[in-house]
Amino acid sequence: MTLLRGITWDHPRGAGGLEATTSVYNQSHPQTQLTWEKRSLLRFGEEAVDELAESFDLLVIDHPFVGLAAGTGCLQPLEAVLPANFLELQHEQSAGPSNRSYEYAGHQWALAVDAAAQFSAYRPDLLESPPGDWDSVLELAHRGGARVAIPLIPTDAFASFLTLCANGGEPPFVRDDVLVPRDPGLRALSLLQRLAELVDPASFALNPPGLLELMSSTDQVAYAPLIFGYSNYSRPGFRPSLVRFADIPSSGDGPSGSLLGGAGIAISSRCSDVKAAADYAMWVCQPEVQRGLYFDSGGQPGNRVAWLDEGVNRSSDDFFKRTIATLSRAYLRPRYDGYVAVQTACGKIIHDGLVNGRDPEIVYSELNAAYSGTRRDSGT
Repeated sequence: MTLLRGITWDHPRGAGGLEATTSVYNQSHPQTQLTWEKRSLLRFGEEAVDELAESFDLLVIDHPFVGLAAGTGCLQPLEAVLPANFLELQHEQSAGPSNRSYEYAGHQWALAVDAAAQFSAYRPDLLESPPGDWDSVLELAHRGGARVAIPLIPTDAFASFLTLCANGGEPPFVRDDVLVPRDPGLRALSLLQRLAELVDPASFALNPPGLLELMSSTDQVAYAPLIFGYSNYSRPGFRPSLVRFADIPSSGDGPSGSLLGGAGIAISSRCSDVKAAADYAMWVCQPEVQRGLYFDSGGQPGNRVAWLDEGVNRSSDDFFKRTIATLSRAYLRPRYDGYVAVQTACGKIIHDGLVNGRDPEIVYSELNAAYSGTRRDSGT
């Protein structure tokens, strides 16, 4: 019998669909037994995949790690073990740029089993409709005080900074000398700082699912302008109150530039049975499973067919239809080996600047120093 170990993250979105599909898969493939272990969302975004690949056969990963995978050889290039027509179909059916985000250095390192980006979220029983632009967001925050919140722990503060830059028409990481040009960088930092002065103080300690738990279980927060989407909270009965998701506010060009999130399923280069692992990965990513058992058990599909499925949308307050415009125009982060260190360092700088009300000019200079220093250290 083949025993396979997988690692994902600890939330119904990250584990529910995988655990349910694995149970069915194991029953229909008695010679293969796959089990899943879970880690925190923070570890999902920061823990190096080369270390995990030493112990696990299947890994659910964040796409910024594919540069590390290419450099270390810790993951199996999927084009070596999956049919070319299957990979081509996955690209055609990708929800936004999700599947492309796992392409790097000429190889496909994972399949988009899950798709997400930063969206806006609100309580429809507390707020009739969300603001459509950033001036309206600030006006609502002034009016509503602590009824507006945004995740501002370091990782998410940096994510929102990147989204605001790209949404304003100046994607970051285009130049090697600066993270983003001065004027758009200062505009994004200033907007974040104005928001930080107005939002619920809980914002500084909560990640996206933490804030969504607060929104869905209390009436403390009615609106979040930028938050990674979790369709679980749009499903009736998941929590006491339903959270509705919508496109992000616009800086003038519609819901563009939202930071792409999501998760990919990858195979360790040390996998004990690559053929069995590949077989499960293909099965769980096909549209019928994605829009069926995977979604029904809490998963958030990475396949566009599932995002447009009428039944999936009926069961989730049209979460997918309401946000697909934002997802389709999402901003794809860099994926070079060393990027995650940039993200970690810059997130801490922005978070500290927001907590302590530091001058955006100083914060901007420190971001550029961290960016250039980390890139130099990573050899890119």
